[in-house]
Amino acid sequence: MDNKISNPRTPPLNPESSILDPGSFGKVAVLSGGRSAEREVSLKSGAAVLAALQKSGVDAHAFDPALMNLQALADEGFDRVFIALHGRFGEDGTVQGALELLEIPYTGSGVMASALGMDKWRSKLVWYAGGLPIPDFLLIDENSDVEAVAGQLGFPLFVKPANEGSSVGISKVKCAADLQAAYLAAAKHDKLVIAERFIGGGEYTVAILGERALPVIKIEPANEFYDYEAKYTRDDTRYLCPCGLNAEQEARMQGLALQAFALVGGQGWGRVDFLMSETGKMFVLEVNTSPGMTDHSLVPMAAGKAGISFGELVLQVLGSAHVG
Repeated sequence: MDNKISNPRTPPLNPESSILDPGSFGKVAVLSGGRSAEREVSLKSGAAVLAALQKSGVDAHAFDPALMNLQALADEGFDRVFIALHGRFGEDGTVQGALELLEIPYTGSGVMASALGMDKWRSKLVWYAGGLPIPDFLLIDENSDVEAVAGQLGFPLFVKPANEGSSVGISKVKCAADLQAAYLAAAKHDKLVIAERFIGGGEYTVAILGERALPVIKIEPANEFYDYEAKYTRDDTRYLCPCGLNAEQEARMQGLALQAFALVGGQGWGRVDFLMSETGKMFVLEVNTSPGMTDHSLVPMAAGKAGISFGELVLQVLGSAHVG
């Protein structure tokens, strides 16, 4: 597959958006918090976005959908919404659909892409159909044949809920005896549970801004894998940018990221995560249509390497807000 897939729904971001009159955005709601397992992370993202917008002179206000009815966005005259929600009821198309009914422009992907991006199983099916390289995986349940799973995927492997983010509910399984417990831990978060082949050559991520792939970041957690603590609370996770790939490899990964994002219908901004095998083969892992914006987050880090400050980044994302 070549690297020429485009996303007709995603217009390039206006390069002048970072110097627009802040008043042109009108009254802006920064949605964060919500009801998902990622509430605390979302609150941090929202606080960072809100502070940056207000510093730039935007009439921005915090709005927590767990505490306020979305109808209040229309009742209180908000002109557009910056979505800083993560996980369910914010990143999965539900809030996006509500905002479309209210006819309020919002940042990020639309209903379909948000729902697909949140669903690791269905996004993998789309990428597989599109010819993109993905790790081998299986849907498993409490009756799955452990020997069959081990025979197809080998050990170690990862078990994860299909519809969660921030590594919530994920386990690294090293032997057959631990598979059932890992399934039960994931099933607490979602009825769909995936077992996925371990790919051990490195983890990378590519941020997308408009139709541009930002510099690749290599992630090196100090613990066994890039779990919730490594993402948000530990200070010993290493983020390498330059990522160590040669120019051809980095361009290929960026191209795959743009293809993966386009295939799910991604819009505005996002992030695509990758694994690499020990032999250098790249695998698309998952897509994030409402990336984190905390002090540990990867999109601001990549933007900074591309010469885009945090303040400019949030203004560019806000400038891409749309309805549908």
